[in-house]
Amino acid sequence: MKLGIDIGGTFTDLVLMDDTTGKLHFGKTLTTYPDPAVGIMNGVREILTNFNVKIQDIETLVHGTTLVTNAIIERKGAKTGFITTEGFEDVLEIGREMRYDIYDLFISMPKPLVPRNLRLGVEERMDKNGQIVTKLSEKSLKSVLERLDTEGVASIGVCLLHAFANPKHEVEIGQFIRKNYPHIYVSLSSEVMPEIREYERSSATAMNAYVQPITDDYLKRLEKQLQDIGFQGVINIMISSGRLTTIEGARKTPIQLLESGPAGGSMAAVFFGKLTNLSHLLAFDMGGTTAKASIIHNYKPEITNHFEAGRVHRFKKGSGLPVRIPVIDMIEIGAGGGSIARVNALGLLTVGPDSAASQPGPACYGRGGTMPTVTDADVVLGYLNPDYFLGGTMKLDVEAARQAIFEHLAGPLSITVEEAALGVYRIVNENMANAARVHILEKGLDPRHYSMIAFGGAGPVHAFNVARLVGSPKMLIPVGAGVASALGFLVSPVASEEMTSYVTKLNNANWLKINTFLTKMEAKGFDFLDRASVDKSTAIVERIAEMRYAGQGHEITVTLPNGELSVANLAEIERRFKAEYELRYQRSIENVPMEAVTWRVVVSGISPDIEPSQSVQSVGTEYFKGNRKVWFPNQKTAIDCPVYDRYALPVGQSFEGPAIIEEMESTTVVGLDSSFVVDGHRDILVTLK
Repeated sequence: MKLGIDIGGTFTDLVLMDDTTGKLHFGKTLTTYPDPAVGIMNGVREILTNFNVKIQDIETLVHGTTLVTNAIIERKGAKTGFITTEGFEDVLEIGREMRYDIYDLFISMPKPLVPRNLRLGVEERMDKNGQIVTKLSEKSLKSVLERLDTEGVASIGVCLLHAFANPKHEVEIGQFIRKNYPHIYVSLSSEVMPEIREYERSSATAMNAYVQPITDDYLKRLEKQLQDIGFQGVINIMISSGRLTTIEGARKTPIQLLESGPAGGSMAAVFFGKLTNLSHLLAFDMGGTTAKASIIHNYKPEITNHFEAGRVHRFKKGSGLPVRIPVIDMIEIGAGGGSIARVNALGLLTVGPDSAASQPGPACYGRGGTMPTVTDADVVLGYLNPDYFLGGTMKLDVEAARQAIFEHLAGPLSITVEEAALGVYRIVNENMANAARVHILEKGLDPRHYSMIAFGGAGPVHAFNVARLVGSPKMLIPVGAGVASALGFLVSPVASEEMTSYVTKLNNANWLKINTFLTKMEAKGFDFLDRASVDKSTAIVERIAEMRYAGQGHEITVTLPNGELSVANLAEIERRFKAEYELRYQRSIENVPMEAVTWRVVVSGISPDIEPSQSVQSVGTEYFKGNRKVWFPNQKTAIDCPVYDRYALPVGQSFEGPAIIEEMESTTVVGLDSSFVVDGHRDILVTLK
């Protein structure tokens, strides 16, 4: 059996899967602060007890966590030092010298994770081709390390000029630190991100060093706590690219965990897309704290190497710390079930981006929260059954929700509680739809060609109206939608990605050199799979080049042909490059040579092939649970809406909307002018008329 665990801002989700039969068991528990491991262990014990499974039966545990992201956003990482080539100590401060908002006279730029007094230079120098200009001075290195040790740093990032071309000096520094200062963690840029571009490489290395001690401590504690209750299997960790790494890999480069949880949701969308033959999907993930959207195109998620962490302004590009790691491209919207609604200084209703999280939580949770949230609005509108939240294990206080909305929204705006709740619901949906629509259009794609797949605890509640606003023709609510990210962990492959920068025009490239380093990177990938106990004979190899027209400053990702590369492959590479370029920019440029900048090799095991079927402890024979009053957008009064038990809905029978479909982990709201059917895997497929 396999167990997937996803820590969210409000809930920790668990999915237990029998790898041979595809039988699924779901669990959900509140995320615990300040130590999320407590919530994990609570959830593990609950799901094992509820489904009569022994911990020894679990062969693989896959985990995703927000630990790294939170540490960077909240600036709660380790005290970190930074070693670079003498004269380049201010790279982290200078950055790209670009203002993310040219009209903001009081602009605030993100502060480096390492302060100036802990950023020190050593005497050494490589040229851009990796040739040694100045040898590494041991005297200079000793002086720098003595100073950093005296300052009490727990971790050191090392990023030398042109180390991507020749890591020799970085390797020597790393060996010296590990031998003479074993109590200090060390991150080398040639191991974290061996790519061209000094600022981005420095930023990624400093960030990795900043979070490495706390990540290592967390993973060690979690591993021990699991072993203490009898777990003897393998632990894999979900990384931002939608692939799995080993626990050792996560300890070495924890920066890969930045978008760990959301990546699981996108991989679940890939899995269910293949299962239902929907190749083009808009994955919509709405939990208790945030909502995210990503594109699945031809059964593949969009991967980008441009990512920012710890933004000063959450939704402004350029206001964060850049990290060039492979990450599933997604747009984040500051809206979740716990997002707080208020009336602003202009007398307008606004929602988010701050959240009530799980502590104190929405007012209806009865845990001390007094501010109105999206979940409070959903309860008042009749979307959520207060007696069946989390399958009845958590009762919701409707009167507390109404009081919070009246006091902070309806009263100040002189409207009814229901009107205020509808306003919250509509604003959240409009915000999410606008962000998702722009995310698709920016890629030159048509949102009307993308069906929506919705998951997360709050996703199915809001997805119908978001899909209608975006223009999606269909909506898919997969089995286990409320815990889909954790399920995505279990259907993702173990994989390794190696990279190197070699800038060259392809019409006069050194193909011997290119084939040599591609072969070496491929060998490293196979070695990683071997250490992770993955069958190498079924491994999939993908080779990628980040390319541009000569003279440009940004690249696009192009898949390379298989086999040994030579001049004979130029025409095919050019065809692929132009196809990708025209997809994004609707044009190509003639008589300008192509240039490759960075080369990547991904070696991955195969994704698990299962036929999922949900295990439900008790299912009644009656699928119709009765009617209740529900408020829908653009309706002047509440409607008598049928309520269905998802577990008992007959397969293949068509139903007309509106409808409320209840299950343990979530609730699906189907609006007017629509129909839905349950397929053989118990997925709900909604057609929007």
